[in-house]
Amino acid sequence: MFNIDKYKEILGFIEKSNKNCKIVAISKNHPRESVVDAINAGVFIFGENRVIEAQKKFADLKKKFDQIELHLTGPLQSNKVKLATTIFDIFHTLDREKIAKEFSKYKHNLQNKKIYIQVNTGEEKTKSGIHPKQLSEFLNFCKEDMELQIKGLMCIPPISEDPKIHFKIISDLAKKNNLSELSIGMSDDYELAIEFNPTYIRLGTILFGRRM
Repeated sequence: MFNIDKYKEILGFIEKSNKNCKIVAISKNHPRESVVDAINAGVFIFGENRVIEAQKKFADLKKKFDQIELHLTGPLQSNKVKLATTIFDIFHTLDREKIAKEFSKYKHNLQNKKIYIQVNTGEEKTKSGIHPKQLSEFLNFCKEDMELQIKGLMCIPPISEDPKIHFKIISDLAKKNNLSELSIGMSDDYELAIEFNPTYIRLGTILFGRRM
């Protein structure tokens, strides 16, 4: 069940903070019925982590509601890139050259769509993403060699560390590399993320409850 009261409360918090960020309602692992509840309440920006799940859940809904903006917020496998470019509108998790090369094959599907590079700000071995020191080189590869339109950066801070440290790191990296958009902040830390003027915050549990 989608929590529309909490959604409106967070919208109010964003407005009071004089920020202009949008909420991505992370619907992964939640039933289609919960998505429909959210749509009926006027919510049209959703995030999914798996390509096939997203296709099953949103293919008909996107035809019915052309306002829907679907975000890929999970890791992307190379063999799913072609399909993903036909389903999703915004990609938050470009994290390696192999995926950039696959994206470049389907640029005709990516017109007017946005791609964010995932940065591993904590340089965690168990987490995907480009390390901060490698970002400029990777960004140049994406833009110049692969001719991809990179709009911004995304990160997921380490669980055991102050998220503000990592929001500051990625904010500085974006400015250094002339990128204007950030995808930061989740259910537990969105209030801190909003201080850094994100384009999107990604909220799942706080809106949909615990995953199935």
